[in-house]
Amino acid sequence: MIAPTNRVEKEQLIDGFGRQVTYVRLSVTDRCDFRCVYCMAEEMTFLPREKVLSLEEIGLLAEAFAQLGVNKIRLTGGEPLVRQNVMQLIQHIGGLPEITDFAMTSNGSQLTRMASDLKAAGLKRLNISLDSLDPDRFRQLTRKGDLQQVINGIDAAVAEGFTGIKLNAVILKGRNDDEILPLLEFAIDRQIDISFIEEMPLGEISEHDREATYCSSDEVREIIRQGYPLLTSSTDKTDGPSRYFRIPGVKTKIGFISPHSHNFCGSCNRVRVTAEGRLLLCLGNEHSVDLRAVIRANPGSLEPVKQAIRDSMAIKPERHHFSLGGFNESSTSEFGTDELNANGDVQILRFMNMTGG
Repeated sequence: MIAPTNRVEKEQLIDGFGRQVTYVRLSVTDRCDFRCVYCMAEEMTFLPREKVLSLEEIGLLAEAFAQLGVNKIRLTGGEPLVRQNVMQLIQHIGGLPEITDFAMTSNGSQLTRMASDLKAAGLKRLNISLDSLDPDRFRQLTRKGDLQQVINGIDAAVAEGFTGIKLNAVILKGRNDDEILPLLEFAIDRQIDISFIEEMPLGEISEHDREATYCSSDEVREIIRQGYPLLTSSTDKTDGPSRYFRIPGVKTKIGFISPHSHNFCGSCNRVRVTAEGRLLLCLGNEHSVDLRAVIRANPGSLEPVKQAIRDSMAIKPERHHFSLGGFNESSTSEFGTDELNANGDVQILRFMNMTGG
């Protein structure tokens, strides 16, 4: 077991724009049993294992963030559940009293066998990727995935009664935009939430043209209204980037994550740590701090790690500048008004599996 260190009164992490960081996404691995077309290349070179943080090192980071006012931790990957002995880490974080919202992003492939143990270990919420309900198309989009295995995993998680389960669907025009309503109805049938996501432009891919397959949240919302004309904006809030809508009489919350069309930077309360211990202050910029070097120079010591995290707030940028090309204008809709990429574009070469989902 990972032994907790002595706790002290927690602080607050405030960046240079007055935003409090209360949410951290910890990537436990860059490896995955899928090869989703928007996430990574088909032939990937993964990190050497000695460069990946140990479970004990990730546990130390979780404690450091908890003492600095973070109350939400999400484990990501890659696919977190392919990491050997990951349940040891989950039990450790699940036992941290400061962490009141403990979640995981998963592709669902391992949930049939692990959902019960995850719930028992203290995991409260699950985000599960599901981009298609057609087995052949699902296989094309994931390159390796078995749709029925994932559906079985989703149903196993629903049966366990997690505090929250949400599906994440990345919508690509001409690839799966005809499944927006079926995916929504799948979520409604199970009384779980769903978020529709604009593709994140991370890493150089050759499988498709991101500009050609770009499907905005506004377009997705209008497709939903064809089947559910009473879809309306909601005041529902979470610590994540989704902006939620509701359908009267339906339990399911419908979220939209819109890094291009309606960025969520103004209320950003989160940072990420990659599997190699790189603290990313922004998903769409390269501002970062090497926490692995700090941890390994001070084995088992919390204070140097906490100080590095405190210092990092000075370089957290105000916003990202995602672009697929040509999206340099203002946009107004029910989400509000946003100025898109007015300061130029940033090309991010790391893949999403390297970033942490």
